[in-house]
Amino acid sequence: MQESDIISILPTLIGGLVVFLYAIRRLSIKMEDFFSEKARDFIASYTKNVFKAIIVGIVVTVLLDSSSAVIIITIVLVNSGALDFKQAMGIVMGANIGTTFSSQIIAMNVNKYSVILMMIGLLIWMFSKSIKVKKTAEVLMYFGMLFFGLFLLEISVHPLRDSEFFTSWMLEMSKPLKGAITGGLVTLIIQSSSATVAMLITLAKQNLIGLSAAIAAMLGAELGTCSDTLLAVIGGKRDAIRTGVFHLVFNFIPITLGLLLFDHFVDLAKWISGETPISRQIANAHVLFSVLSVLLFLPFVNTFHKAIRFIIPDKANAHLA
Repeated sequence: MQESDIISILPTLIGGLVVFLYAIRRLSIKMEDFFSEKARDFIASYTKNVFKAIIVGIVVTVLLDSSSAVIIITIVLVNSGALDFKQAMGIVMGANIGTTFSSQIIAMNVNKYSVILMMIGLLIWMFSKSIKVKKTAEVLMYFGMLFFGLFLLEISVHPLRDSEFFTSWMLEMSKPLKGAITGGLVTLIIQSSSATVAMLITLAKQNLIGLSAAIAAMLGAELGTCSDTLLAVIGGKRDAIRTGVFHLVFNFIPITLGLLLFDHFVDLAKWISGETPISRQIANAHVLFSVLSVLLFLPFVNTFHKAIRFIIPDKANAHLA
């Protein structure tokens, strides 16, 4: 594959990525319009213990299709005093599991039906006079756009099969640390771990990336997504800052363990997935990593709660720390 051929795929590649990212952002905003007040009341009312908070985090993240949005809403609620730090810890853990739902959907090869969703949404939006129905139609359109963006990505990357440079780069990514750094940087740039994992699944569908490289990049993406949360806590109350720090720690420790036990984790993902395609194995690895992270932290929630409160004390007690 010549350099000119690689350049020729860029318009479709960039266009698909733009459509996908735009759809994610707009979908998140529209879903927040639907569920914002209800979600906030729901979060505040049903998070009295860590287990309930985890379930709430999962449910709301599936509805909003964005763990970052859920965690930022949680930080807002913590700043307002509606939630305390321990409740927020459970929601953060649940959000990490909830965000894997989109990975499973993307791995199902539903991209070819994206135009149907877009057309149904557009027709309803054009002919309905109800504002509420129009908003529902917009959600359908953005769902369709999301998968249409992935469809464009699939088409654009197909010629990369013949690129020696791309093939060698993908082989380098199979080295855990290099793959994780790449995944983290991509997530920092596009500000969406879901989009990063979606691109990995898309590459796998075209046989352009192996399972090891995809899992390594996925691990990096999990850390890269912490940037949104850390920005959201700037100037916030102590419990909000603690929530941001916990989100970082909650991702950093499992990622470090995942890299140290990388081969074993890949083997476990393969064993759980059986003979399914690599795209499905990546989605399953995403779920597996998130669930194992929660199981790892659950017995030590009180320990982390006390430790982070000690490191970030209340202002009145800061001089005693």
